[in-house]
Amino acid sequence: MRKTSFHILRVGLAITFLWIGVLIFKTPGAWGGYLAPWAAGLLPVPIEQAMIGTAILDILIGFLLLIDYYVWPASLLGAIHLIIVLTVSGITDITVRDIGLLSGAVSLLAETLPKSFTDKLRRKPR
Repeated sequence: MRKTSFHILRVGLAITFLWIGVLIFKTPGAWGGYLAPWAAGLLPVPIEQAMIGTAILDILIGFLLLIDYYVWPASLLGAIHLIIVLTVSGITDITVRDIGLLSGAVSLLAETLPKSFTDKLRRKPR
């Protein structure tokens, strides 16, 4: 049984990812404005399409976290996604928020990694 704090963090992150996904779907072009110009130039598709893909990813992560299913892969995907967001958006007024969300995703990941994986990490090399 997991602690109440785990479920609060999981549901809070789920709502955040779901909400952001819906907001991006509503105005994908506006959200593309958060990309640094160098990152926008690297996109192989128009910025609106890239943002729709981002919205789908956010909603998928949020949904999996909300239903408490595949939490560790969703947390890993969320953490990687947030690292990419921090990389391509630069340092802004909202960077601190993304760092907090990244910390929460990494915390969930650490709590939900399969035991077989954590055992391998803890094993000392001979």
